[in-house]
Amino acid sequence: MKDFDALTEREILALAISLEEEDERIYADLYEGLRHDFPDSAAAFNEMRQEESGHRHRLTELYQQKFGEHVPLIRRQDVRGFVQRRPIWLMQPLRLNQVRLHAAEMEKETQAFYEKAAGQAEDVSVRQLLTDLAMEERSHQRRAADLVETMGPAARAQEEATQKRLFVLQIVQPGLEGLMDGSVSTLAPVFAAAVATRSTWPAFLVGLAASIGAGISMGFAEALSDDGNLTGRGHPFMRGLVCGAMTAMGGIGHTLPFLISQFTLALTIAVAIVLVELAVITWVRHRYMDTPLLSSALQIALGGAIVFSAGVLIGSF
Repeated sequence: MKDFDALTEREILALAISLEEEDERIYADLYEGLRHDFPDSAAAFNEMRQEESGHRHRLTELYQQKFGEHVPLIRRQDVRGFVQRRPIWLMQPLRLNQVRLHAAEMEKETQAFYEKAAGQAEDVSVRQLLTDLAMEERSHQRRAADLVETMGPAARAQEEATQKRLFVLQIVQPGLEGLMDGSVSTLAPVFAAAVATRSTWPAFLVGLAASIGAGISMGFAEALSDDGNLTGRGHPFMRGLVCGAMTAMGGIGHTLPFLISQFTLALTIAVAIVLVELAVITWVRHRYMDTPLLSSALQIALGGAIVFSAGVLIGSF
């Protein structure tokens, strides 16, 4: 991957063309997915698709004037700072609130890209076009955030939607990722140690070490994954801190009962805490990530059961 600051004007324009083409196709997919149930919202996305097409043509014309006919293929995954977007066909069936937030995030990232790119451009015509496109993407972001089901009374204030979006991006997502990893990944070593030794203290030490180690690892991974400049996901230090802390908390929760000297009682309480942790993860995914409750519960329960069984099986040898 290449740092954004190291891109030349030629590479910036090529990347912008690629981004606009991707956004155009995403809006076309959203239109197709919504046009039967939400025709008004689908029409808005189709208009945005046409505008993205216009952006691409303007960028291509300027590129050809400055650098010739050949446009190198530079994609978002080639440049550090972008987040991979989930394909629309994997989001079926489409829910309007989910789509609205997805579109608003797309536009916010693209707006940030143009603003930062304009600051790097030295050519006046390139800088002017990038600045104009940043302003147009800002209007797209507001339009996406204001979309409501059938334009009915469920409309929310844009400011409230923005606050919720930032909260989900900067706190809920990294926290949930950490909680899931900490709660599930530490099950195997903790219960393997407990079953193998039939003693609480070794199990506590293993669980504590696994929880802290996983917290540090996940914290660094989250902080280094994205600097937040283009995605609006917040400062990497804060995201890493939230992710790391929740990872450690997820593992320590079912580790603390092993401070009790009575093995059977400690094991019973630890299992009960695991069930509570999985229930909390299920609720958070349903509440903030729009995951169906039953589907989320089955996925989390299955993953937890597999890891727990692996730990018990290994500890029995």
